[in-house]
Amino acid sequence: MRQNKINKNFNIIIAGTGGQGLITAGRILAKAIFLEKKEIKMSELHGLSQRGGSVVIHLRMGKNIYSPLINRGETDLILVLEKREVFPSLYFASKSKGTIFLINDCLVPSPSLPNFNPSNDKIKKIINGFSKKIIFIPASKIMKEKLGKEIVSSIFLISFASFKNLIPVKPKSILKAIKESIPKKYLDINVKAFNLAEKVSF
Repeated sequence: MRQNKINKNFNIIIAGTGGQGLITAGRILAKAIFLEKKEIKMSELHGLSQRGGSVVIHLRMGKNIYSPLINRGETDLILVLEKREVFPSLYFASKSKGTIFLINDCLVPSPSLPNFNPSNDKIKKIINGFSKKIIFIPASKIMKEKLGKEIVSSIFLISFASFKNLIPVKPKSILKAIKESIPKKYLDINVKAFNLAEKVSF
């Protein structure tokens, strides 16, 4: 299990679009890693995030990490919050590394790509050249139906990754980081998103 590989460096990409809560989720995950007394480096790369532009978070954990940026083909987990963002993320994946894709089954309307709506089967076919494990979760749909807010799908997915041992970070550390990072008026819905993540299977 990945949880036992304490000394192994582990690289995570979180990709999506502005307004999906990526930066908050990335910072919570970084805090959870820090709470476990592991070395962590994080980088946020984003363009016009307020207008739905691409946002990419690099997180590197382990020992002797000198750069916050992940090299080509060196990512262990790629968490994608919007399906179109899978394609630029392929640069960071490789079968030899054992990259896992965790994908929110969600498509955010894009004025620049109004007719680009790839099916999950097409996405899987393309990813198969870069990964042996691909997981689609309708996180936005679940959060909208259960909690009325899609934006907490980012918290749901990092929590899901922890509960399912896709990342070497304990769920209790994620929960503690949520409680220490989220303002009080938004805390309840984020904790609910965390708890729902434990109940979903794939």
